Amino acid sequence: MLQVKNWQHVFKLDPNKPLQESSLQMICHSGTDALIIGGTDGVTFNKVFDLWERVQQYDIPCVLELSNLEAIMPGFDGYLIPSVLNSRDRQFIIGLHHHAVKEYGDLITWNDLLVEGYCVMNDEAKVYQETSCQLPTANDAVAYAQIAEHMFHLPIFYLEYSGTWGDPELVKQVKRELNHTLLFYGGGIETKEQAQMMKQYADVIVVGNIIYKDIQAALRTVEACK
Repeated sequence: MLQVKNWQHVFKLDPNKPLQESSLQMICHSGTDALIIGGTDGVTFNKVFDLWERVQQYDIPCVLELSNLEAIMPGFDGYLIPSVLNSRDRQFIIGLHHHAVKEYGDLITWNDLLVEGYCVMNDEAKVYQETSCQLPTANDAVAYAQIAEHMFHLPIFYLEYSGTWGDPELVKQVKRELNHTLLFYGGGIETKEQAQMMKQYADVIVVGNIIYKDIQAALRTVEACK
């Protein structure tokens, strides 16, 4: 069974972005709790496989966050399944999930899956556009968190600012609503100080974009969460 309760910091690697082997090695030896492989566009089976294969030489949990059915592959330590709660298109809330289970339900190891209730907060992000989101207010975000916790009983609520620094006060408000559902925060973390600030409230910090701009800055976010 995929265990995320002890995670505090994870790196998210985009299969559609080039990553030098030296950078990957530093990431895998950084002390981060896990790697998430996932992205919004250009995510293909071959790109996912290539990145997964490179990670296999390191002793670190590696999970796949599914963004399309074509990129599904076996061998990961677990699978994160986004349900975009503020999407206006049911496909991204339950539709694609239904299609996948119809196709592959007999092959799924259910204990390896965790559903993430996504709340996308950046209207300029690719994921926002691709999943036809509606921009939430602070009250909307808190309500989505309550739905994730009390109605859907989801293991993860993901407050996703996707490349943009979020509102720490909102992260704090959202966390107040979650006792059993873990709060993942992702977006705009580029410094140790930013990681420390959001880690006051979020259970898990997700660091992604800075990996491809400043690997040393990315590595410093790990120690901020330990």
